[in-house]
Amino acid sequence: MTRVAIVKTGAPPSALAARHGDYPAMFGALLGEGHDIETFDAQAGEWPDAAAFDAAIITGSPSGVYETDPWIGQLLDWIRDAKGRTGLIGVCFGHQAMAQALGGRVEKSDRGWGVGLHRYEVRSLEPWMTPRAATVAIPASHQDQVVEKPADARVLLSSDFTPFAGLAWDADAISFQGHPEFTPAYAADLTGGRRDRIGAVVTDAALDSLTGPDDRALVGEWVRRFIGSCAAGR
Repeated sequence: MTRVAIVKTGAPPSALAARHGDYPAMFGALLGEGHDIETFDAQAGEWPDAAAFDAAIITGSPSGVYETDPWIGQLLDWIRDAKGRTGLIGVCFGHQAMAQALGGRVEKSDRGWGVGLHRYEVRSLEPWMTPRAATVAIPASHQDQVVEKPADARVLLSSDFTPFAGLAWDADAISFQGHPEFTPAYAADLTGGRRDRIGAVVTDAALDSLTGPDDRALVGEWVRRFIGSCAAGR
């Protein structure tokens, strides 16, 4: 059984959490059995000992990695310290935090909201990315984007809307802008609840896209295989 730390950096709106669960629960469902999971609340200053875990997942958050809240600076320091000591997996805010901490740059994008089911081209085939796929479609929900990748990062996934949608460093750190842990139902409720902020046209197109087939199961299998490779390499 692999040991996985979940670094929780945010939470769903309370009404949605009651229906869909919190982010650690979503990742637990994505990973399935065979993982001993422990959650750490980053906003409360809780940080895992990286060496005690086979991998750590950094979750999504409504915060921006460029904001000045003390816990965000602590998270970036923790990422730099943890790199090479455990497998790192960043999702959405976690993806952006890893990029920011390791030499890249994140901004609120002038492309606007990225919501709904987004399809990304696979740019780098890694050993853990089996079964193979040329593209993957997973839910997205973000305004910020990585606009400069760290020099030593490989691009895993990209699209016209999100050029740096997936990154990898060495064999032990990966990150995704999209949300493989989001069910279409949760993504639809989250997006629909932000209609006034996102706008009706973008919201309606996003909700329509979420009725189509997705590759959450495939990307979830990739994440499980990545964690397994990190555990085997310890």
